[in-house]
Amino acid sequence: MARVFSGIQPSGELHIGNYLGAVRNWVTLQHQHDCLFCVVDLHAITQSYEVSSLAQRTIEMAIGLFAVGLDPQRAIVFVQSHVPEHSELNWLLNTVTPLGELERQTQFKDKAQRQESIPAGLLNYPVLQAADVLLYRATLVPVGEDQLQHLELMREIARRWNARFANGGGFTFPEPQALLSTAKRVLGLDGQVKMSKSLGNTIGLFDTPETIWEKLKPAATDPARVTRKDPGNPDICNIFTIHQGFSPAPTQQLVAHNCRTAGWGCLDCKRVLADNMIATLTPLRERAQQLRAEPGKVSDTLRAGAAKARALARTTMVRVRRCMGLLEGAEA
Repeated sequence: MARVFSGIQPSGELHIGNYLGAVRNWVTLQHQHDCLFCVVDLHAITQSYEVSSLAQRTIEMAIGLFAVGLDPQRAIVFVQSHVPEHSELNWLLNTVTPLGELERQTQFKDKAQRQESIPAGLLNYPVLQAADVLLYRATLVPVGEDQLQHLELMREIARRWNARFANGGGFTFPEPQALLSTAKRVLGLDGQVKMSKSLGNTIGLFDTPETIWEKLKPAATDPARVTRKDPGNPDICNIFTIHQGFSPAPTQQLVAHNCRTAGWGCLDCKRVLADNMIATLTPLRERAQQLRAEPGKVSDTLRAGAAKARALARTTMVRVRRCMGLLEGAEA
């Protein structure tokens, strides 16, 4: 089977954007491929963060991943910093990564514009991403279109390392391929920007039914629908996009028809969506509550995942160090 790697930052609770855009797909992929899924806490510290809450947010993210259906018997699920080879390979790959390529990354430029002092970790973020994937010689990476530039840099880093160090070593990094998500991009409840907990425009995957409804009621819809009698266009309405993630096909058809013909108001549309979201998410919330009651079991599962991941990582790093001419020493 092909090997898949993907990661998610420990922002705390998962939200529906994470679920529809990535995590739901991971649950499917674990039955089709050899998968590693990682809570990437080292990526999270490249920008300002609350030190006191990072560990708890990491546990909460892991609980979320297990609650939605990631199975440690089918996939390796672990925390990035628990496998120190990620950091080691990150440094070694920095030696072949062109500075100009890092400075051209769109996400770096966007984030750098919002900071007075730019940490080097933000610039090198894509190199750590490359290390995450190449460490396990993964060949498939589930990504959205906004991550394709980082993936191409990852492939370039693999090519450069192979060209410089692979001769005679009998070891090369495969160039990973994109596994593009078919899910539509879900905007925040403001309908303007990406769903983000820091912007307060999310619905948490484990929100109560009451909270889901309270958040949906004021959410942005098609701006052309000023009154209930105005027809709308579901193709440009973020609420309809969310319907496509939670409502069955017949309901989606009804929603689209009633929107275009002004057959009902936006609040009616949101009520149907809320009911379908609640039906889908309630079992996940209950599972998360059970896992929170067993924090030791979650930690043990993450440790076991890290042990499996590290066994793979150590094998890679022995060969990488040898190819790069480093003096062999005792294993950590």
